[in-house]
Amino acid sequence: MNQSKKIIITSLFIAMGVVLPLCFHMIPSGGNIFLPMHLPVILGGMVVGPFYGILIGILTPTISHLLTSMPPAAVYPGMMLELISYAFFSGLFVKVIKTKNNILNAYLALIPSMLIGRIVSGLTNAFIFQAGKYNFHTWITLSFVTSLPGIIIQLAIIPALYVFINNVVLSKKKISNIEIDSKK
Repeated sequence: MNQSKKIIITSLFIAMGVVLPLCFHMIPSGGNIFLPMHLPVILGGMVVGPFYGILIGILTPTISHLLTSMPPAAVYPGMMLELISYAFFSGLFVKVIKTKNNILNAYLALIPSMLIGRIVSGLTNAFIFQAGKYNFHTWITLSFVTSLPGIIIQLAIIPALYVFINNVVLSKKKISNIEIDSKK
């Protein structure tokens, strides 16, 4: 994929990461439960790679915070570092892990990226909020219990979307006698 295409795709993932959470913030605690910003950031890292993924991880929460005040200022640093971790590691792992099964590759990149991102978020929040206000119990609750629906959505949707994007959108494939040539 050439640089121009990567920049365009990166921009699309950033835009999705800003717009998608707006729909979920209409639901009380919808952002914390469904993790809508995580989807385009993780998927973007997988599609455009770790270095453009870092841009997605930085710009998505920053633009969202500046336009909507979400994530809130206190949560913003931890979330930005979490999203950078997701995008970087998902992009790195999907490039490094090569089995013959693309869905398996996606899961093997996704799961450790999700864990690393949550660890980075927990460490950042522990530093920001100090030990008395943010502890191991709080981290487990916020990162795994409250957000369980979002985790399930990520595990259900991201690998399938990644394979679809790579096998249909970004490659030359024939669909019902229509040839798609995205390499031009």
